[in-house]
Amino acid sequence: MVRSGKKARRLVVGSEAFLWSLGHEHRIEQGRYRNCREVLTVRRLGARGRLLIVFREGPGRLVPDGHVHSGAVGTAEGGWLNLHEPGTVRALLAEATTSGWQPDDPANAQADGWLFFDTVAARRSISPPA
Repeated sequence: MVRSGKKARRLVVGSEAFLWSLGHEHRIEQGRYRNCREVLTVRRLGARGRLLIVFREGPGRLVPDGHVHSGAVGTAEGGWLNLHEPGTVRALLAEATTSGWQPDDPANAQADGWLFFDTVAARRSISPPA
């Protein structure tokens, strides 16, 4: 598995501070990228547990694969999110906590980002990239 990512960034939500980073993972088979996915990692500052919000490629689900820019996830219907935008990260974090993720949980948790996609895209009113 090939991984790429950047240094953690800080996000303040109310009185709480979180750290987040975005990475891309894929396999290289016969010179082609396979199983591409974007992984957004979020944790509350000082907490041990992390939440990994994963967007896997699949039918009608688009992730960076050389055709769209880093951090872009979208659907064949035209909805898009930019996972590099703090507002998008904040909206995904809100959906994850509403769905039961506890920032104080010392264990790592993983969530399917596509379960939050429609709600976050509607909240963010994001149009397809030009």
